[in-house]
Amino acid sequence: MQRRNFIALSLAAIASGRGVFAQESFEVTRSDSEWRAMLTDIQYQVMREEATERSGSSPLDKNYADGTYVCRGCDLPLYPSETKYDSGTGWPSFYESLPNAIGTKEDRKLFSVRTECHCRRCGSHLGHIFDDGPQPTGKRHCLNGVSLVFRAA
Repeated sequence: MQRRNFIALSLAAIASGRGVFAQESFEVTRSDSEWRAMLTDIQYQVMREEATERSGSSPLDKNYADGTYVCRGCDLPLYPSETKYDSGTGWPSFYESLPNAIGTKEDRKLFSVRTECHCRRCGSHLGHIFDDGPQPTGKRHCLNGVSLVFRAA
């Protein structure tokens, strides 16, 4: 394969996976202008375009108070504080979500296969799920803090 074809195919694959699940419908929907009006630039990039915030940039990474982490896009409760742990990655990490809180899809960006997670109600991108977490699940839900709001108990 010629380098030009490889680059073109790679860019097309990346572009086709970008953005929030155009083929899916969600309970909470907003126009692009409504999302932009309610979110900062980084929140919009992460939640609607599946970007990733800089490691260590979220104050929620070091928050261990009792409460619930909810979706910034629709206030759906996503993660209880009891499942949060320090993964050492610089992103808020949890070993389990609340029941019926998140959806997942295969993410083939960056030339690897990962499991992407999003809010099941509004489709906002949250982060990725890896198989290197603690028991009892062995999962690490590595999330972008800008996608979350913490509600103290």
